[in-house]
Amino acid sequence: MMDWDDMRVFLALARMESLGRAGQHLRLDPATVGRRIARLEEGLGRRLFTRSHQGYALTDEGARLLPHAVAAENTMAAAAQEAAEASTGLSGQIRVGAPDGCANYLLPQVVAAICEANPALDVQIIALPRVFNLSRREADMAIGVSAPQTGRLSVQKICDYRLHLAAATSYLDRHPPITKAEDLRQHRVIGYIPDMIFDSELDYLAELGLERVALGSNSVAVQFNFIRHGAGLGVVHDFALPSAPGLVRILPHEFSLKRSFYLIRHLDDRRVSRLNRFSEALYRGIRKELVRLEALVDGARVTDPEAP
Repeated sequence: MMDWDDMRVFLALARMESLGRAGQHLRLDPATVGRRIARLEEGLGRRLFTRSHQGYALTDEGARLLPHAVAAENTMAAAAQEAAEASTGLSGQIRVGAPDGCANYLLPQVVAAICEANPALDVQIIALPRVFNLSRREADMAIGVSAPQTGRLSVQKICDYRLHLAAATSYLDRHPPITKAEDLRQHRVIGYIPDMIFDSELDYLAELGLERVALGSNSVAVQFNFIRHGAGLGVVHDFALPSAPGLVRILPHEFSLKRSFYLIRHLDDRRVSRLNRFSEALYRGIRKELVRLEALVDGARVTDPEAP
């Protein structure tokens, strides 16, 4: 069985093609490099190098060993990088794309906590009402409301979340009461501009049987502010409600929607330690914060979603 020290000596000689240059690179004397290679060859029962006036050249056996040695070197380097990051924290810049409901009412506090624990880390949140193209590197990772079916992507479901019809008390005080579904047709409805809905999962009003959108926007934040300022009623994320105490849910037992968030990454990035660590922190943070916010709406006791 080969140990890593022998593999390092083998790689150095394969690259430098000289005992002297390999020894200089490894900070060993040339005789020691020669003895280590001889020991490695004896242990493997193979001749790895041939010696000539030009120096040391790999044999066919040595050439077959080379890619395995390089792979081992890469693994060791990745492990060293991960150990260094674990002791010093995450650093550099990471860009996250998200639909603007998540980006406005959920991600800021989650990302702020991650950055508090990693002072050298810079995070950019791109809030756009559309699907992100990770293949074009618009972001390092994205949060979506549906799981992509094509592309070299890694998709992980984060959690489910809930939405309800809601309105401001100032609006409800000025308009007819709502006690049943039929009463909704007497009220001004706020929602997405129909031809700008970028994902079928966001077509909330069609699912609720409400067709006319009196006040529309492609932005969740704009819709939310319409509702908050008493302009009408609309579908609101439960996790956004704690940020607007003047809003109340309407017919919550008759109209309740469930959707899901997915963490989407480029498949090649699964080998990048810092992105793996950040995505894990993001995953756990979103789940925990979602439970906390929805519990505030329900008046329920908050429980840790990661608890057994």
